[in-house]
Amino acid sequence: MGAAAQKDRMTKTVAIIGGGVIGGGWLARFLLNGWDVDLYDPDPDAEAKIDAVLRNARHALPMLYERALPPEGNLIKCDTIAEAVRGVQWIQESVPERRALKQQVYQEIEKHAPAAAIVGSSTSGFKPSDLQQGLQRPEALVVTHPFNPVYLLPLVELVPSAKNPPDLVARAKEILTSLGMYPLHVRKEIDAHIADRLLEAVWREGLWLIKDGIATTEEIDNAIRYGFGLRWAQMGLFETYRIAGGEAGMAHFIAQFGPALQWPWTKLMDVPELTEELTQTIADQSDAQSAALSIRALERRRDDNLVAILRALKQQGTAAGALINHHETSLPPLPSQNGPLRSVARVIPIDWTDYNGHMNESRYGQVFSDAADAAMAAVGADDEYIASGLSYFTVQIDIRFLDETHAGDRIHVDTKLLLGQGKKLKLFHEMYHADGRLLASAEQMLLHVSLESRKSCLPRADVLIKVEALAAAHAGLQTE
Repeated sequence: MGAAAQKDRMTKTVAIIGGGVIGGGWLARFLLNGWDVDLYDPDPDAEAKIDAVLRNARHALPMLYERALPPEGNLIKCDTIAEAVRGVQWIQESVPERRALKQQVYQEIEKHAPAAAIVGSSTSGFKPSDLQQGLQRPEALVVTHPFNPVYLLPLVELVPSAKNPPDLVARAKEILTSLGMYPLHVRKEIDAHIADRLLEAVWREGLWLIKDGIATTEEIDNAIRYGFGLRWAQMGLFETYRIAGGEAGMAHFIAQFGPALQWPWTKLMDVPELTEELTQTIADQSDAQSAALSIRALERRRDDNLVAILRALKQQGTAAGALINHHETSLPPLPSQNGPLRSVARVIPIDWTDYNGHMNESRYGQVFSDAADAAMAAVGADDEYIASGLSYFTVQIDIRFLDETHAGDRIHVDTKLLLGQGKKLKLFHEMYHADGRLLASAEQMLLHVSLESRKSCLPRADVLIKVEALAAAHAGLQTE
């Protein structure tokens, strides 16, 4: 991070006030989506902490997408709140959960921030009307409570009060959605909002199970991650139970299992006293469960697992995966260039690697298939064209594997049209690492087909003209 400097306010700019785990996650989410970030955090270790979060975010977030994220914004470390908030569109406060401290920060923000800037608080417990007290512009402040890691998990609880105008709430939703997040509009203020109240119920019961000697921390975690946690990741609570009710649905489920709620199974209305003995028991069990790995190693495992789960949901176009698909459509297109066509630019995701630790053969085929799709789109054989009943099919592809490719590697593919004549389309792809190494190449022959007859046919005249023109333009280009 460089010293504070004159900032270009023509770009999207956010001020991050507080750079801990949550503030750092917000910073990464904004920065990797192309926003300039002004950071204020008086902690002398803030820079090291932010660097650690950014390493994780740069490793994980780009893996969710089949396209490159926009160029990172600029990150500036500011010496004062006044300097950080000048000219920004959004201010995200993530200081410790002390109301007096937060309101002191808000008052300083008000003195220097633009009147139109939205102030979001990461608070997990306070209501916005509590935080707005004593402010000159209470309407600018809303609760935007995220979940760790903020750069991967899309949920953010957006909690306004009666003082927040609808247009500000709508603008907040628009900005959060543009970051690939899901703003859950909490329409009625309540302490701890929605998600943390649900989490607290599970947490309380977990504490009782440990205190009463029924289960250990690991056994409780196993009950969640091997069972209902997998269902919740895709369907949540109520849709899961709807299925449990069979064809008769939720009404049947409640009729069948509702009476069990009258039984004294849980202790949700009571909390065990967190004595030194219970705290030590929990700490000892947690050490036995996880102490073999450092916190950084656990974070990397968590992020890699989340990427794999989210990509599976993305492939199915459901739950959080549907959000990623929608966000991907807003990412910047590949840049046009003289010479070969830049057909792919992306990061290799964790689920593309094999037992040797590098990308397996089938995924090279995936990359070159995506490159062919981009080449088809460039000559007009796009989604609309395919929907009309015409397309190109691959009939042969020869791949040369030249160097290893690993998860997290940034790669791009340059594609040349070697032949564009009649029904034939011949492509040559070169896949490069961001450092310039040639990782693989492929020669691919495609034939134009009718999707109705499933037989080869000539392309539509306008597409054929573009194919021939691009093939002529690429005729003089060398291939390695």
